[in-house]
Parts: sequence; C-alpha cells; structure tokens
Amino acid sequence: MKKITLITLFFSLVYGNSIAQQEKGIIGYNNWLNPWTEFKPNKVDYGMPTQILSGNITKDTKLYKRDIYLLSGDVFVTDSTTLTIEPGTVIIGDFKSKGSLTISNGSKIIADGSHTDPIIFTSSRSVKKPGDWGGLFILGDAPTNKFGSESALNYGLRPSAEKSLSYGGDNPNSYSGVLRHVRIEYAGKRTRDYGYFNGLTLAGVGQRTIIENIMVSFCEGNSFNVLGGDIVLDKMVSYKSSGNDYEFNYGAQCYIMNSLAIRSPYVSGADVSRAMYVSAHDIKDDVDFTKKQTFVEAENLTLINLSADLEQDIKLGLVSEAIYIGEDASFMIDKSVISGFNPAVIIDDKIKINNENLSKINFTRTYFNNCRGNIFRKGYTNNDDLENWYGSRAFDNMYSKGPDSETFIDSKNSKRPDFRLRINRIIASNDLIEDED
Repeated sequence: MKKITLITLFFSLVYGNSIAQQEKGIIGYNNWLNPWTEFKPNKVDYGMPTQILSGNITKDTKLYKRDIYLLSGDVFVTDSTTLTIEPGTVIIGDFKSKGSLTISNGSKIIADGSHTDPIIFTSSRSVKKPGDWGGLFILGDAPTNKFGSESALNYGLRPSAEKSLSYGGDNPNSYSGVLRHVRIEYAGKRTRDYGYFNGLTLAGVGQRTIIENIMVSFCEGNSFNVLGGDIVLDKMVSYKSSGNDYEFNYGAQCYIMNSLAIRSPYVSGADVSRAMYVSAHDIKDDVDFTKKQTFVEAENLTLINLSADLEQDIKLGLVSEAIYIGEDASFMIDKSVISGFNPAVIIDDKIKINNENLSKINFTRTYFNNCRGNIFRKGYTNNDDLENWYGSRAFDNMYSKGPDSETFIDSKNSKRPDFRLRINRIIASNDLIEDED
C-alpha cells in the first residue's frame, strides 16, 4: 500500500510539472500569441481594396470579411453610430492620404475578431514601412485629470465638426465597444506640427469597453497611447515600434495584464523611447489635482529588448530604460519580467525619494534580467537607496543575467516566437552587466 502511494505521488509530481507554467511575465499553459499574431507582416499579401471608407460614418455600418476596405483620409464614426467589423476583415490605411479611423465620443466600434480570424489594419503599400498611415483613435466620456469635463484630441485631424475630437467626462463606466483579436500594422504617420500618430489611442475610454488581444507592430509613434479614462488591457502586444510601447497620461486609470513589449535597439525614433512611459501630465498647469492622477497597475508583463550584442548596443547608446515614471503618477508592477535594458527603470528627478512617494511606486515579485542597472532616479548615478528599498525581501524581486535563448522558451523563432519564461530556469543573482569606469 505504501509503495502504491509513493508511485502515485511520483506520477502526480511529474504530471503537475509537465503542465506547470511560470508565474512571472506573460503566462498561459499554451502560447497565446498563436495563431492570431504576425511577426512578419511585410511578407503577407492582404489583397487589393474593394471598398473605400472616407469622411463621416453617420449610421450603423458593418464591414465584411469578403471585402477589403481602404481608409481614405481621416474617417470619423459620429452621431452615436456603431461600426461593426466582421472577424477576418482587412482594413488598409491609405498611404497617400495617410488614412486614419476615429471612433468619436458617444459612438462605438465592435471589432471582435477571433483567435484564428483576427481583424487587421495595415498599410496600402506593397513594401510597407512604419508611419505609412495614421492609426486608430477611440474617444469616450470617462474622466481625465484635465481642467473641465472635456478635452480635444489634437493630432491635426480634420473632422467636419469639432465635437468629433472631444473626449473625457464623468462616466468611468462608459462603453465604447469591443476591440479583440485585432492587429494594427505600420501606423504612426508623422505630422509637422503634432508629432507622430499612435497605433491605438484610447482617450477617455471607460472600463466597460473591452480591449483584449491587440497587436501593434512597426508603428512610427507609440504603439498604445492611453489618455485618461478607466480601462483594463489584457494580452496586448507591441512589436518593434519606434515610439513608446505603452504610454499613459492625463489621469489614466489602467490595469494592464499578461502583455508583451518587444523592443529592438535598431528600431527607434529621434526621441528616447521606452517600453512603458507613465506620466500624469506634460504641462503641470494643465491638470486639476483635485482629480485622480495617473495610476497604472501592471501584472504579468514581459518587457524585452532583443539585441544581438547587448553590451555593444549599450555602449553605442542604442538601449534606454524599459520604464519611465513621471512626477505625480502612481505605478505598480507585479510578477513581471524586464530583460535587456539600460537601466530597467528611471524615476523622474522631480520625485523626492521618501516613503510617501515610494509607496506609490511598487515593484514586486519582478524578474530583472540582463539589465545594466535596475532602478535609478533621473540624473543620479548613485542608486543605493533605491536598490536597498526594492531589493529587500519584502518586495521579493529577483536579479539575474542570462541570454534570451535560456530565459525564454523560443524567442528566436521568427514566425511563431514564444516569450514565456522557461520553467525552473530563473536563478537569483546580483551579477549584472558591469558598469564601465
């Protein structure tokens, strides 16, 4: 009887280990990136447009998989209209007119693709490049931290009515629709006066809106830009964008989980860009401090810089920090992976290092791998106080140095990579990349 019990226990342990998953970074018993993502979108022939979308969409409209749609110029969904997009539908942003799509405040988008049939926004060019077209904007009436109840989007868009650019309000539960299993490729057009568009801009979007399984790749601006609002982001992917992968500002209340940012030192814009940029304001006088300031809670994120020679790329100045945290913003991250940055985190120099401020910036159970320094204050070379604070056992962070091939399951697979951590390969260490004297 005892022998049978031991054998049963043995097989239980073996079986349990075979289905185990790493708790840090992106998680899942299967690689949830497959098959809806695409890491080589320039190799895909999406076909030629059969329908044109332009101007204002003022009545409920459905786009069908059987057609391919061309976004010509700035397209607006207005007048409390719902735009429904069938799974598998392809929408092409026109290069000549720098097409874009804006879901105005009060209107909705139902873009509910599937795991095997995602909805695709991409470039009209045969040889696609970042910035070929505009991007996707969703505007809602959830709060921001700006003065007044409404703000206006300012990217040089040309609506027929100014109200089509307004966002913000007093409804954190507002509903702007569904965006699920969607790819946005080669967006981020450049404007002379307003900078770059973003792949997906969420401005004043409320928490009833569903944003899941979105991939933004090769964007010239930020992949995801969240301006105010109150929202949950699940299974986001940012791949080799020139701007920030995730940017939060103007009182955004955001919970982001099980999401991925893949940066390349060989793809970047003129400005410093990060995997995450968390700010409460661009200009302090623009915000109302009686309102909620930016609060981002992140769980199970993987932020990775893919480099062929990390030390050399750092010496050449091609690698920056993974996360930047600005004044008056709160940020908490748990069970995540930050790999291959210089350093992992920079805190704005306007943030005084004291218990009150550090209580609003938490790093817990996070795996810092192959970073040249962990958490620094901007402009300061001595970070002993921050190292001691976040290195205490209470935060349960881990520090290691290991190549991507040993850290992730299959990061070098160009078609179907797997950026989940390898089971039982994490080894705590303080032997990080040495700083040069």
